[in-house]
Amino acid sequence: MGSLFRSEEVCLVQLFLQSDSAYNCVSELGELGIVEFRDLNPNVNAFQRKFVGEVRRCEEMEKTFAFLEQEIGRSLSPSLRGPLQPPVPTPPAPQPKELLTIEEEGERLARELKEVAGHSCNRTSTISLLCFNIGPTFVPLSQCSGSWFWNQCHAFPPKKVFLFVAGVVHPWKVPAFERLLWRACRGYIIVDFRDMEEKLELPETWKIFLISYWGDQIGQKVKKICDCFHTQTFAYPEGVAERGEILSGLQGRIEDIRSVMSETEQYLQQLLLRALVVLPQWKVRVQKCKAVHLVLNLCSPSVTEKCLIAEAWCPVNQLPAVQSALREGGRKSGSGVDSFYNRLPTTVSPPTLFPTNSFTAGFQNIVDAYGVASYREVNPALYTTITFPFLFAVMFGDVGHGLLMAVAALWMVLEEKDPKLRNNTNEIWRMLFGGRYLILLMGLFSVYTGAIYNECFSRRLSPFTSSWHIAPMATHYNWTYTTPLLTLDPNITGVFTGPYPFGIDPVWGLASNQLTFLNSYKMKMSVIIGIIHMTFGVSLSFFNYMHFRKFSSVFLVLIPELVFMLCLFGYLVFMVIFKWIAYGPADSNTAPSILIHFIDMFLFVENKENPNLFEAQVSSNFSMYCLFILNMSAIHLCDLCITEHEFDATNEFMHQAIHTIEYCLGCISNTASYLRLWALSLAHAQLSEVLWTMVMRNGLSSQSYMGSVFLSVVFAGFAVLTVSILLVMEGLSAFLHALRLHWVEFQNKFYSGTGYKLNPFCFSSVISVSLGNV
Repeated sequence: MGSLFRSEEVCLVQLFLQSDSAYNCVSELGELGIVEFRDLNPNVNAFQRKFVGEVRRCEEMEKTFAFLEQEIGRSLSPSLRGPLQPPVPTPPAPQPKELLTIEEEGERLARELKEVAGHSCNRTSTISLLCFNIGPTFVPLSQCSGSWFWNQCHAFPPKKVFLFVAGVVHPWKVPAFERLLWRACRGYIIVDFRDMEEKLELPETWKIFLISYWGDQIGQKVKKICDCFHTQTFAYPEGVAERGEILSGLQGRIEDIRSVMSETEQYLQQLLLRALVVLPQWKVRVQKCKAVHLVLNLCSPSVTEKCLIAEAWCPVNQLPAVQSALREGGRKSGSGVDSFYNRLPTTVSPPTLFPTNSFTAGFQNIVDAYGVASYREVNPALYTTITFPFLFAVMFGDVGHGLLMAVAALWMVLEEKDPKLRNNTNEIWRMLFGGRYLILLMGLFSVYTGAIYNECFSRRLSPFTSSWHIAPMATHYNWTYTTPLLTLDPNITGVFTGPYPFGIDPVWGLASNQLTFLNSYKMKMSVIIGIIHMTFGVSLSFFNYMHFRKFSSVFLVLIPELVFMLCLFGYLVFMVIFKWIAYGPADSNTAPSILIHFIDMFLFVENKENPNLFEAQVSSNFSMYCLFILNMSAIHLCDLCITEHEFDATNEFMHQAIHTIEYCLGCISNTASYLRLWALSLAHAQLSEVLWTMVMRNGLSSQSYMGSVFLSVVFAGFAVLTVSILLVMEGLSAFLHALRLHWVEFQNKFYSGTGYKLNPFCFSSVISVSLGNV
């Protein structure tokens, strides 16, 4: 947990990699994923580096693999859904001989697939051409358009010799084709169009046409028009026997080709299955090889060209693992000289590294979205794991809504190892799935705060007996059923028996002043929570000052800021809590106004009509005001006292004055900002109440026989509106406001966020990027 409180110690190391073992050493470091390499060749073009040839070779293999994967997705039966998943565990980076084998096998497999696909395409075109020929041949002359075609042929002089042209044409060309034939041939032709009955291998539909004409000149016109419209024309024998022979021959050829295509398809499936088995491993190994050579391009050769020199950031506690990886890389290469590292002194601020797991990653991402922590700075994510879902729940508190959210998040947590969920490429889903533990805690905390508010889908729960009783009031005031308004007086014996065991008494759900009571309660609660949260943030700066050895800042910055905060807002919280304790129902009418006291403290006046909360309050107010002014002045002058270099007094004075005003006004502004806890909680409760009153109550009020059917429909609408408005929209609104309270009101008290992440060279990250799971 110490590493989550403060980033791990990181150092700069210089790696001396022997030329014959550099590849394996970097490969071992990639498997560990603990070092971030620096570019030692910033002025060298990417196309002029030493290992650019190997990188291009890997990219060419990746193109081949992309073609194979495309063919698998298009032609494999049954079809494959989604991208190919990497094998578990992933294979190591290939040695040069293994890479050559992968390259040759991949190219041979791709070449065979292209040949098979080409043959299959050619045979499909041949079958379609034969089907075009069968279509016109299969049409008997006497059946063309009933008997009309045959009758028209007999209408011509008997000595005329009729010639025929048959073929197929696209349906959308038929009107223009027929019109041009008729006009060009002046009506000396007979044309008939029919739908093709033979099912084609291609998706296009075609129309069969049969043209009868006489005369060579008309025949030439017909052929030219057919060529112009890109029709497929075939010989059409007039004799039935001749057409039968042609038809039988064509059908036989089609059956032969389809038999060959069936065998080709079986062979194609065998190739695809073989590719499906080896392709995931090939992809991973080539990706690792490419990543290793990209890292080697960051290295610079030594003077003797016998080794490569690299610089990398590495966690100090992982240095033994780095040395072990270098030794293992040398052993795999059979190198007689081991690679080694040296620690380098540096004035550059090292990168920040917080080791996270599936639980803490979501909270760390929230903090990093504002700014990555400076090196060895206190990490807010440790406390955000609790404070973020809690502040969210203060605004979202409802037992029912929180339970729905928690159940949905719990399902994602239980199914987190499912590859379909982890590798889903939908961006919104990946955000939700990555924050599943955050959503789970938000739901559980919402159940807790909802139980305190005593709200479940805007309805009150009664797990315990109410502390308010009507019977003593009825006896004391002689109430009857005609009394329009019943007021419960806690000063009458037996009316109020003590605080409710947990949360808000359900009787407040029936009170006409319910909203007034809840507003007062939630407003004061929001201010108290906000001041505690900000004071805690100011206190955390103590650990930063102590770690960076800024001891003077503890006395000249931290303590004045803390006293300023406590004298102003801590005193306000004290008065609120003191008033709750000191004044009960019996003397509530004489309770003083805290607002008036707070204003009088700054005006140096005493209001006789507003009694003091306690004795010596006037002197306490004066003391707090003096401390407030003194510490504001101390904050103003602190930097002038601790500055070690020469400076312009006027500029420094003005700069610190601006800083002081910013801090003082920021504290007031930030305190007011926490009132959003009250506002959003009230809005959520009122929306829930409106949704129940306007929708669900109508379904429950039906007394007819169809009431159950009507209730089912109403409940469906109520469920949809609850999820879409109260869970999604209101939940997102509360999330964003909680995010603002942490980023601005909490983190600006101690957190600079000016660092940068350690991005280690890691094979698992390379594979995740290739799958789109960034």
